[in-house]
Amino acid sequence: MKQVAQNYRSGELTVLDVPVPSCKPGGVLVRSLFSLISTGTEMMKVTEARLSLLGKARARPDQVKKVLDSMAQQGPVATYKKAINTLDSYTPLGYSLCGVVVEVGAGAEEFAVGDLVAAAGNEFALHAELNWVPRNLCVRVPDGVAPEHAAFATVGAIAMQGVRRSEPQLGELACVIGLGLIGQLVVRLLVASGVRVVGVDTVPARCAMAEEAGAIASGTPDGEGGVALERAIAAATGGLGADHVFLAAGGDSNGPVELAARIARDRARVVDIGKTKLDLPWNAYYEKELDVRFSRSYGPGRYDDRYELEGVDYPAGYVRWTERRNLECFLQLLAAGSVDVGPLVSGTHPIADAESVYGQLRDGSLKGIGFLFEYPEAADQAPAAAAPATAHTRTVAAPRTAGTSQRTGTGTDSGTVRLGFIGAGAYASSMLLPHLAKLPAATLGTVATTRSLSAVNAQRKFGFRALTTDASSVLEDPAIDAVFVVTRHHSHADFVCRALEAGKAVFVEKPLALTAEQVDRVLETVDRTGNDRVMVGFNRRFAPLFTDLRRRFGPTAGPVSVRYLVNAGELSSGSWYLNEEQEGSRFLGEGGHFIDTVGAWIGSAPVEVTAFQTGDGADLQATLRYADGSLATLTYATDGNARFPKETMDVSGAGRNARLDNFTRATVWSRSGKDVKRSYAGQDKGQRAEVAAFVEAVRTGAPMPIGLDSLVSTTLATIAVEESLTSGGPVKL
Repeated sequence: MKQVAQNYRSGELTVLDVPVPSCKPGGVLVRSLFSLISTGTEMMKVTEARLSLLGKARARPDQVKKVLDSMAQQGPVATYKKAINTLDSYTPLGYSLCGVVVEVGAGAEEFAVGDLVAAAGNEFALHAELNWVPRNLCVRVPDGVAPEHAAFATVGAIAMQGVRRSEPQLGELACVIGLGLIGQLVVRLLVASGVRVVGVDTVPARCAMAEEAGAIASGTPDGEGGVALERAIAAATGGLGADHVFLAAGGDSNGPVELAARIARDRARVVDIGKTKLDLPWNAYYEKELDVRFSRSYGPGRYDDRYELEGVDYPAGYVRWTERRNLECFLQLLAAGSVDVGPLVSGTHPIADAESVYGQLRDGSLKGIGFLFEYPEAADQAPAAAAPATAHTRTVAAPRTAGTSQRTGTGTDSGTVRLGFIGAGAYASSMLLPHLAKLPAATLGTVATTRSLSAVNAQRKFGFRALTTDASSVLEDPAIDAVFVVTRHHSHADFVCRALEAGKAVFVEKPLALTAEQVDRVLETVDRTGNDRVMVGFNRRFAPLFTDLRRRFGPTAGPVSVRYLVNAGELSSGSWYLNEEQEGSRFLGEGGHFIDTVGAWIGSAPVEVTAFQTGDGADLQATLRYADGSLATLTYATDGNARFPKETMDVSGAGRNARLDNFTRATVWSRSGKDVKRSYAGQDKGQRAEVAAFVEAVRTGAPMPIGLDSLVSTTLATIAVEESLTSGGPVKL
């Protein structure tokens, strides 16, 4: 299928041929009829992508801080590679469309194949022929609403949420500053609500459009136009000033904020909907005690994964207007004729012409407010006869990226291992695939991702021979020798079992499982199939500084004491790690790394775990007792300084001490003195050696690099930490 995408590093904007997304539970697969270009949000993104790296940094200072924090913890080399990997990827455009349902996932049975729907979301309602959309971001289109008008529903919901934030009342006067697409919709919604409206924009044609929609006056903000506007507002309000001011403008000028202060009445509400400079003039806003409010996207539910992805609705008695209800309300206004978006359609273009359309919008040769992409094959198809989409897999003649070698042959019979990947997110793309792509013994076969562009990015960078959005295509392919599972935590155990049942070797990123029951299922599958070819991504035991430090420390006749400090740091508010109900706790997902590293040092299995956490539950400390009498204390802290090293391990025993400082420096203290080694090339946490060892074991049939008993022991010890926190006492293993 066709999809519009942009490379944020190079600025390249193109229409790609990508696999059709699979229809997952909780949503529907929608064949697009029309998708709306957001001339504000999207063009800002398109413009940023064409900036230099320095220009991008200036445009996104929030991201610069993250990069600096990462450099302090991981070093410049690792940070640079990670940043470039993120930038040098295709990203989607679009977030508002109308289309026809062609497939219904489990849990979304309120929809039926053939339904005409409007869809929202910058991860779901994309400029693509087909999109999977979760149920709470999808609504039926009422009879009588043209599909091209229904495609405005998302931006209509954005405007509606802004109006709701201001709480206008009949007869009041509102001023809308910025009469682009959102501003024009705000004008129409306010007029429909019985509110008098004055519009402000630097483009006279937009002012005229606002007046045609019902604004009592409009004009430019400067010079005589600005004076006339202020007089009109004063005349309409008896000198009081505007009851509400909506900032729907963009750009770096502070003019809209200053104008709002001049025209607003005492204690008026100022609502920011767009993305404009907000350097509030303190005296002006203080003296009038202006109420400044922000409007966040489509409404309550936005950025809440439980609402958007899991379909958990908010009770109307507590949250009357969610983003889905805003979408429905806007469509109902269109159906009733209370709002007309027809005059906002400035042009409709085939999706194949997207590159040209964005170019003309960027250089100003294409003028207007609302532009639509049309999908002619879908438009010619009657909704009731909409055909399901089945092209989830695409085979390509994969070009090799710079620095990789072209290989021939398939599977172990020809001396190479053919790999399949399920998941190709940030970690897989930066920490695993770059190493695998350079291994002569490995051939990258098929990559499966839930998002179409993720598969395209993986193929483009690493040379996969086929890409798909159907994980079963990887698991059922007889040519695949080994499967890498690099997905979200809740899916690991299931994919491992399915891969083993298919006769594959499997490499799964930590954790192997989230519960003891899932561990039992993996072991039952191993027993039933006789296939124990499992490897978990416990990479730290393969780190060069760690293995060398263990060698220099030497053998010990008795137990040792280990102290491991993890300065994990805070998670961003949108991180999927925060969904503990589905993905398990943060420690459950990551803690196995550190328990495995300690176990690799000691060479013995833990037999007892006791854990405590701080009052707020943010930090924890676990003590592990091992069969040989060794003790390990693991501190997992989330509220430390972001630039303090992430990991520090200290070992004491047999008259010696060892310290591993964040995989950049390793020191041994012994009777012969102090011996220090450093990694001058930056952090190496062992991923290169780890994947090489796994591929070689698969190729030769040798034992897995980490024994299954050890993998299970580490996983159960990690789970035991959670059990100890709950019970308040020790847990024996």
